[in-house]
Amino acid sequence: MPVIANAREVSPDPQLHDLVPFLAGNKTFAVFAEHVEGTAEAKMPAALPRAPAAVLGVVCARGRMLTVLDPVALVGGEANGWPKSLPCVIALRGDEQLAFAAEESRDVITIAAVDIQRSTKSEDDVLATVILGIARYGGEEITVLNVDQLFATAVRRKERRRRRF
Repeated sequence: MPVIANAREVSPDPQLHDLVPFLAGNKTFAVFAEHVEGTAEAKMPAALPRAPAAVLGVVCARGRMLTVLDPVALVGGEANGWPKSLPCVIALRGDEQLAFAAEESRDVITIAAVDIQRSTKSEDDVLATVILGIARYGGEEITVLNVDQLFATAVRRKERRRRRF
């Protein structure tokens, strides 16, 4: 008689993800490596008029104009207080041409998908859409960001334009 495997048995080949961790404020953030095009150092963003707090400006990096986002403002609502020249910029792939401001970029790490505690989302918690989950690596808590929701989350705080008469 064939033996039936236990349904709760863990797969011998767990799904692994490469993450690019970076520091901003007093937090460690990360995005999946497949979403990162590269990094650049010492970039001075050109300010955008009437931009939300999460948008620091635009920089030219890796031959593209990128809108630089403050990850601290995205997840916490408070601007980080960046210097005029950003220490590091994490350039993301995609049509939206976005990047993250960072104090430091770290080497790629590999973690199992089950090691990312998914964030619980409620309909009225718009901020939770940008946080994919929390991972723990080397005794450190890493906030894993959802790049699909970055632009919408960054501009959602912008006030509606006032009518000019």
